[in-house]
Amino acid sequence: MKVEPRRARKAVDATPAAPWATVALPAPQRDDPEADARPRVQTAARCVAILVAVTRSDNGLHAKEIAEQLGLPRQVTYHLLHTLSETGILRKDAQGRFVAGMTMATLVEGFKRQLDAPGRFAPVVRQVANDTGETAYAVGWLDGEIVVLSSARGNAAVHAAEVPHGFSGHAHARAAGKLLLALAPPLQSAEYLRGHRFTRLTPHTIASAAQLRVELERIRIDGYAVDREEFALGLRCVAVPMAASPLYAIGLSAPADRFEERFEHYLQVLRRHAGQDVESPASDAESTT
Repeated sequence: MKVEPRRARKAVDATPAAPWATVALPAPQRDDPEADARPRVQTAARCVAILVAVTRSDNGLHAKEIAEQLGLPRQVTYHLLHTLSETGILRKDAQGRFVAGMTMATLVEGFKRQLDAPGRFAPVVRQVANDTGETAYAVGWLDGEIVVLSSARGNAAVHAAEVPHGFSGHAHARAAGKLLLALAPPLQSAEYLRGHRFTRLTPHTIASAAQLRVELERIRIDGYAVDREEFALGLRCVAVPMAASPLYAIGLSAPADRFEERFEHYLQVLRRHAGQDVESPASDAESTT
């Protein structure tokens, strides 16, 4: 994640890559009398694995690369790629690599739309972005992961690029991630941490369970969480829980220097939009003038 000048108009997202789960291909069950009756299940799993491999790559993959990565027979790979290309979900570029096709855009848009169904977070997130000028987001628990459900780009001259919808992972380094871990039942947070590494993204990232326990206790006392360049250098974030449920949080990201200057204002705006009791908007406005 990087900050960018408004005049550039195009957000540069240098967010560490999301830890997309790899798709395990079903192993043949030699002793299973029903194994031969499941070719369609295996074919579907292989198609999904191909789609994940292609979309994880930076510039697409050649058929040979896909076959080697997934351990598939070359002929099977060609057949599946042909089928996927026919549907429009993949296409072949000028260099002969398979890349995402136009049909993929429909899936992406549907994913974004349904992730925030029925759009309950988007209006709140947009309002936070409008009131602060900073990039804002809503995060929540989804299938055991801490996921970005909605985001809105800030309108300040220099602002943080948006974290994409559906981004998950690195909760130990994200303000909203640490907040939701702190407020989750102990078994839920322990299960999450067992399945995720303490990857050091910057020199400021919490890199051990002992450090994180201290941080989570502080968050429970404060009622909010802060990321001071733990996720990306030059960027700081603050998040508060939604009053209706500790399963969800809203937060914002800002350049480090501006973050410290306006922290109290950011915190008050977030708490107000999260439905928490805060001072009147009038006093909030006075604090920023």
